[in-house]
Order: sequence, then structure tokens, then C-alpha cells
Amino acid sequence: MTIYRSMEEVPADFGPSALTIGNFDGVHFGHRRILRRVHEIAEAHGWKASVLTFDPHPARVVAPDRAPLLMTSPERRAQLMEEEGIRQVLILPFTRELAQLTPEEFVRQLLVERLGAKAVLVGDNFRFGHKQAGNIRVLTELGKRYGFETEIVPAVAWRGRVVSSSGIRETILAGRVSLAARLLQHPYGLEGDVVSGRGVGSRETVPTLNLATGAALIPARGVYVTRTCDLDDGREWDSVTNIGYRPTFGQSDQLTIETFLLSPLTGATPHRIRVEFLWRIRDERRFDSPEQLKARIMRDARAAQAYFRRLRVCTR
Repeated sequence: MTIYRSMEEVPADFGPSALTIGNFDGVHFGHRRILRRVHEIAEAHGWKASVLTFDPHPARVVAPDRAPLLMTSPERRAQLMEEEGIRQVLILPFTRELAQLTPEEFVRQLLVERLGAKAVLVGDNFRFGHKQAGNIRVLTELGKRYGFETEIVPAVAWRGRVVSSSGIRETILAGRVSLAARLLQHPYGLEGDVVSGRGVGSRETVPTLNLATGAALIPARGVYVTRTCDLDDGREWDSVTNIGYRPTFGQSDQLTIETFLLSPLTGATPHRIRVEFLWRIRDERRFDSPEQLKARIMRDARAAQAYFRRLRVCTR
């Protein structure tokens, strides 16, 4: 995959392209349906499977008070898009100047003249142009005028509920990470640096990896079954992760994300990790002593080990 981060980086041979446009936060399975269809059309015609997305989210520019907490960075979105056959992604900086383009200017200047769009695929709620004046009807009309096909991909429903980024964010904030993983078709994860804690856990309970993340969307306080990956060398561990304020030790001023690996850490301590949330075990709670907390951590670890045993049986 090739990633471009500005119009200046876009080459003259970006097109001809089969193109989809959107924020694609989380790259959930509704998004994946669109991405797979883009790939199918591109393969059939010898075009390039392409995505136009934005950073920052347009709401941060035009309505900051309504800007969502994002699940995925632009780089993570691109990784997930590649799984569905996307060959090139333009992560376009969203500016006030871009927001002022009329629907026709957006189509003519960006999609046709710069990105060489021969087919444009969007969801049925797609809006674009100044004050979101463009909709799927306008896009279809402009496609006929400027010589590209327009295909509208309907929203995906799962067990009677429409799959949407906003709905998935709500499930994550509520700690319903197993449901979020089904809707995303991949576990929700947090990435960041491993940082030093206060050393209380390693002395009085169990050693943990402490994650410092810039992610905006953090699952609800509690204890989770997780999978932890070293982002530098690809090592992976089954794990248990606590998100909370360490009430047993009276530390309530700073949220911590602490991961206990279920197998021994061999080799160097990782510098950067991704923690993927699979299932919620329980709420965070205060224990009367570090010994009681350690006993509960061991119980949580056994629950996590049982979870992974069941998972591996189901995937054989």
C-alpha cells in the first residue's frame, strides 16, 4: 500500500481509480463491505483500489464541540484497509479551505482532476461539500456529468442494529469490548509506550506493563482479557489488563492501563505495545490489602487462560 498525506504528494498516475471517501473510523464491517467492493471493481477494470480519508476529522474543523472520540489513527485505518485489498490511501488534511468547496468543486478538483476517479463508492448517508450540501443524489448527478460511475452501498445491520462508528464507540465506552470486536471484525486496541509505574505492583502484587497512550477512546474502568503485541518485533502475549485508578493503593488522581502477561516475558521489555481488548472480566474495585488484590489478579488470570483455551478450541 502507498499512503499520501497531502495533495502535493499525489502523483499524476494516482488514477484511474476506484475510489471510496469517508472517515472510516474503526474500519468496521460496514466499511469493509465498501472496501471489498472497491477492490472488486478496481480488479475488474484494471484500476487502482483507492481511499480518500481525512485528518483531522472534519468535525474538529467545522464543529469542534461535536467532534467524536476516534477509535483509530489514520495510520491504523490504512493498515486495516490494506487487509481488504486497498492499494493507495490519501489522508488529506481537512482545512477550512477544503470545507468551503462546493459539492461540484470537490468532485471536479479532487475526485476527477487529481485522483482520476472512474468509480466512486460511498455509503447511503454520505454528505460532502460546503455545509454538507452534497448527498448521494448530487454525487450521482455529478458522476454522470464528469464521467465516473457512482455506487451506493447500503448500511450493514447486525442482529437488527445498524453498524456505525458512533454506536461502536458507545459500546467501547461502556466496556462491551467483545461486542465491539464483533462489530469491528477485529479487537479494539490501544497503542503507546511502555512507561515506568510506581513499582508498587511489582513489589506487592504482580509485575505489569504500564501503557501510556494518546488514544482518545478508552474502555470503561475494569479488568479485561487482552492480547498484547510488541509493536517493534511482533512478539505477542495473552494477557489481563486493568484500566482504572488503583483504589487499593489510594491512587485516584491518574488513570492507569496496566497489563499482566500470562506467560513469562523473555527477552527485552517492549518499548511500544498494542493492547487488544477481547472480553471484560469485572469492574475495578478496592481491596482491603495488596494480598487480596494479588489473589484476585490470579483468579482473573485463570479466567483469562480459560477464555484463551476456549478460543483456541473454537478456531481449530
